[in-house]
Amino acid sequence: MIFDDLRAIQLRHGFLPRAELEGLSQRTQMPLYQIHSVASFYPHFHLAMPARAEVRVCADMSCHLNGAPELRAELERRFAGSRAEEVQIRDVSCLGRCDIAPAVAINDQIFTEVSADRAEQITRTALRGDALHEDHPAAGRAACASDPYAGDDAIGEKYRVLMDLTQSKAFERVLSELKLSELRGMGGAGFPTSLKWDLVRKEPGTPKYVVCNADESEPGTIKDRFIMTHLPHLLIEGMAIAGLVTGAKTGILYIRHEYHPQEEILGEELRRCYQLGLLGKNILQSGLDFDLQVFVSPGGYICGEETALIEAIEGHRAEPRNKPPFPVAAGLFGKPTVLNNVETFVNVPQILGRGVEWFKAQGQAGSRGWKFVGVSGQVAKPGVFEVPMGTTMREVLFNHAGGIRGGRTLKAFAPSGPSSGYLPASMVDVRLDFKALADAGSMLGSGAIVVCDNTTCMLDMALNAVRFYRNESCGKCVPCRVGSQKMTDLLVRWTQGPLPEPQYRGDLVLLDELSAAMGLASICGLGQIVPAPIQSVLKHFRAEVDAHVLQGQCPSGICHTPAVRAGEANRVGIRP
Repeated sequence: MIFDDLRAIQLRHGFLPRAELEGLSQRTQMPLYQIHSVASFYPHFHLAMPARAEVRVCADMSCHLNGAPELRAELERRFAGSRAEEVQIRDVSCLGRCDIAPAVAINDQIFTEVSADRAEQITRTALRGDALHEDHPAAGRAACASDPYAGDDAIGEKYRVLMDLTQSKAFERVLSELKLSELRGMGGAGFPTSLKWDLVRKEPGTPKYVVCNADESEPGTIKDRFIMTHLPHLLIEGMAIAGLVTGAKTGILYIRHEYHPQEEILGEELRRCYQLGLLGKNILQSGLDFDLQVFVSPGGYICGEETALIEAIEGHRAEPRNKPPFPVAAGLFGKPTVLNNVETFVNVPQILGRGVEWFKAQGQAGSRGWKFVGVSGQVAKPGVFEVPMGTTMREVLFNHAGGIRGGRTLKAFAPSGPSSGYLPASMVDVRLDFKALADAGSMLGSGAIVVCDNTTCMLDMALNAVRFYRNESCGKCVPCRVGSQKMTDLLVRWTQGPLPEPQYRGDLVLLDELSAAMGLASICGLGQIVPAPIQSVLKHFRAEVDAHVLQGQCPSGICHTPAVRAGEANRVGIRP
């Protein structure tokens, strides 16, 4: 409950005064240093009074491609005469609005597709002390092919798989069908779902837990936001099924704090489930129990790592654990834990409700099921699309997302945000499939497709991605903390070329050494994946990098613009 206490204090004062933290320490018998350690870790909390208007411009991939550097530079110009206690303008990591970029957070309220004029108007509203009202684009209704209850508006007509399972208690059959379906984790790791659930089911320790990772904080990743908006019933049902099958009686849905509308949607759906007896004690008089609650993240990309997320729920700093042991044996509070992402849980009711053969038939070219992908960047119609697994990237980008905007041509795309690296336009026929993308030197990941047109500088995009990881490193392990900063410094130097060729060769050797060390010695996947963006750019766009470093020329004219130079002059890590 430490986060509820901290949020309550910050709501009263606008920040966390020392006296309040001392009082909290006395009330809870938690050492003050421990409270301060937690509060100082998460970007959601302020240890000093923030400016009256705290303007944070999203700096990452999709917003970067949609004018964020120029927006920040213009806002800094317009408020150049303001005192520090009045206006503070800085970068912030991805706000989860990649399809409606650029996004800006002003006093923790998020605004999208923001122009400099609108951002200035909102900032001046904040300076007057008037209330701000966050953008909540109309959700509408989405027809999702994967929803087995499509067309059933009454909540009592949903949850049929859960209802049947409470009566049949055919838990082994559930595991068998999930195994036959070959459902894998859809958050990036791709671990077999049936195996994970079976491992937890067989663990002797109790209690057991089911945790949903809805903290999609990687740039470009927006599909879970869509799913929670339109398919909350499938998510809740999937988690409840996991609880019944594994013997867990408690579920926790961990959602990023920027997703206020989705938090409300899930809360309303949960209330209706409890009213109908679908959750809680003795579900539908079956003798089975499962309680489900929403946990709002205190912020930070690192919380997406499964053990860091568990640490956050326990009220600690979100620093990844060494593995083994894995969460299936020693997860939340040291107990066996099923931990899957939103899309994985949503797949379970459709497989059990429509059958394994139906699920297999939905894919293309030997793939199975449907895939939600978020497309953002420089496309005509950014958004979230539900496509058959195995669909080509070309079909997604040009048939669903409307092609490249402004009549330009495709230059590159990241299949799954910065962690997947960048692939060139010549590989646009690669299929959305675990193996196909792995064979292409990338990954399916979370399906966060970020598109770059022919005006993009790929070295600039590599730097943008590596800087994101530098900013979001928790700092626990040296390879990630020091390596990400060193790699950022190296890429900044490359964008500012020219350099003597011997120095460039030395930099390339250093980059390879850094990449190997981070891949082998980093505690979690964040540090291990930091090199992916620049390594992919060197592989596919080497001539462009050479032009920067050896000739001091950016072929796209990006790296030497006033906005980029001004921004880089005072660019620092976002995490305290």
